[in-house]
Amino acid sequence: MTPAAIITPHTGTPRSTLRAVFVDANPTLADVARKLLGTIDLPFTINRQPDIRSEAIPVTLAGAGIVVIDHTQFPAAIARQCTGLKHVVFLGTGVRSYMSPEELGELGIAVHTIKGYGDTAVAECAVALMWTAARGFARMDREMRAGNWVRSEALQLTGRTIGLLGFGGIATEVARLALGMGMKVLAWNRSPKTFPGVQFVELDRVLAESDVLSVHLLLNEDTKNFLSRERIAAMRPGAILINTARGALVDEDAMVDALRSGHLRHAGLDVFTIEPLPAGHVLTSLPNVTLSAHSAFRTAEARARSASSASCSPCSSPSPCLTIERSKSGTLANPPTRCFVFRYSRICGSKSARRRLADPAPQEQFEPNIT
Repeated sequence: MTPAAIITPHTGTPRSTLRAVFVDANPTLADVARKLLGTIDLPFTINRQPDIRSEAIPVTLAGAGIVVIDHTQFPAAIARQCTGLKHVVFLGTGVRSYMSPEELGELGIAVHTIKGYGDTAVAECAVALMWTAARGFARMDREMRAGNWVRSEALQLTGRTIGLLGFGGIATEVARLALGMGMKVLAWNRSPKTFPGVQFVELDRVLAESDVLSVHLLLNEDTKNFLSRERIAAMRPGAILINTARGALVDEDAMVDALRSGHLRHAGLDVFTIEPLPAGHVLTSLPNVTLSAHSAFRTAEARARSASSASCSPCSSPSPCLTIERSKSGTLANPPTRCFVFRYSRICGSKSARRRLADPAPQEQFEPNIT
């Protein structure tokens, strides 16, 4: 049934019909979405096919104006086939790994991302990789499983210096954790920032003085290969490199050379230039590299917060939520009078949010608050 109008709960004002489809909901996110649909003010379809192919999205949307995407590629060629599509809500922050906001913008499709949902999760991963690199846990684990008793000298981190390239929400969490561990924290950011206990200094100083360098930059044309061969050479000899941001921020060939020569003690990597990392990739052969399959954000708490925080900017809802912002810089030139809001309650990490629903139907359709 296609309703004639939807009543927006927090304004009581009718508006033209608008539908949203979550095209690739996994069991966790489908459960979160279903439990919180009662406060959504527009028809919303949950398509529980986490392995959906991009080519199937136009048929799945069936003319819907909003698509919610967790992890599926959405190239412009597919978007052109999605009649009536106006908004893409991406449940993450690395949107350019899945689509081009600029190309979609040329088609009249606004791309929105959720800020801050996984800051703590990614920061904890960065710190975990740092500790693993400093203590050599990954190598000892491999050797012991192979029947070898291999030990090596570790790097004690208390009192050491960690340098942060970029200082957004994730780096802020890393700084909080590192300060709590007794580390000195240096940071470089392209715009002025302040944070208690953190020294903001020039880039050259961060590179030269950091025992651990953790990358937290956004990837764009200006930052691609930001950590170049020259900048890696300028790093403190024997430093640890941590990257939980984007693989293309680092000159991969230069990093490999530095790891082989010993200029870099170790690299802890959650992101790569090519993903999934191809079998036999050079990084898999280096003993001083710890690999993680781009999973820094994958905690029950972060995923639940991602789903429960989705809204479309500008948001006039009085209930607490994170605001989805345009992936392009700046504000909306002609903001709509109202926005759709997923006013979800907080259920982060609860058992109910992790339980697969018994209903085997691939799609669940809801049309709440219809008059």
